Amino acid sequence: MIKNIISGIKAYLGAFGLISKLKLWKYFAIPMGISLVTAIVVFGSAYGLSDNIGGFISKIWIWDWGKDTFTSISNFIGGLIIVVIGIILFKHIIMALSAPFMSPVSEKIEAYFTGNPPHSHRDTTFTQQLWRGIRINGRNLLMELLLTIPILLLKFIPFVNIFSTILLFMVQAYYAGFGNIDYTLERHYPYKESLLFVRKNRGLAIGNGIVFILCLLIPIVGVILVLPLSVTAASATTVKKINSTKR
Repeated sequence: MIKNIISGIKAYLGAFGLISKLKLWKYFAIPMGISLVTAIVVFGSAYGLSDNIGGFISKIWIWDWGKDTFTSISNFIGGLIIVVIGIILFKHIIMALSAPFMSPVSEKIEAYFTGNPPHSHRDTTFTQQLWRGIRINGRNLLMELLLTIPILLLKFIPFVNIFSTILLFMVQAYYAGFGNIDYTLERHYPYKESLLFVRKNRGLAIGNGIVFILCLLIPIVGVILVLPLSVTAASATTVKKINSTKR
């Protein structure tokens, strides 16, 4: 799995050049707009709610001694919860809504690497691509929340919270990469087989998602460029993996 994680990360090195070479920037105009607007709405709302969550958690401590310390910890955890949930919602919303625009990009990248003409695989409509994106990311959103909530509770346990941070980041990365990889898988596999493919190649998803999450830490620019770079990188690695699997 480590090898696949490294492959997923290294694919980003050639993403800018591949986008320019294949003249793909025009396809990213609407998704970048979706990404920016979604980020403003989601993270703006999250910022306004962070104090409320911290205040709610602090009420659990009913004693006077250590109240200030617990309140400080609660405010930090409240902010962390909002940030994590904000990122989860952001990535699944933009990946679901951008699916019809990202599929043609993935298809052109596949044609470049394989030499096969576009539409040589399963051809789907705009509506079908949108529905697949909503279905995949809706399922991933639910699964990620079910995993994230217990991990966040581990933040209250000293020392354990260090490892929970790493685990939380890996879960975030996995589902981010999952969504990016599916833009290629939707032409080759039906829904259930796509889930199996990603499980068998979870390293590729994690590697792609690691850079995806790190991009979001770059103010404004990261939010705008995260989809073009991550989808291009994911398409390149997924096409190679599919071809090697078939051989």
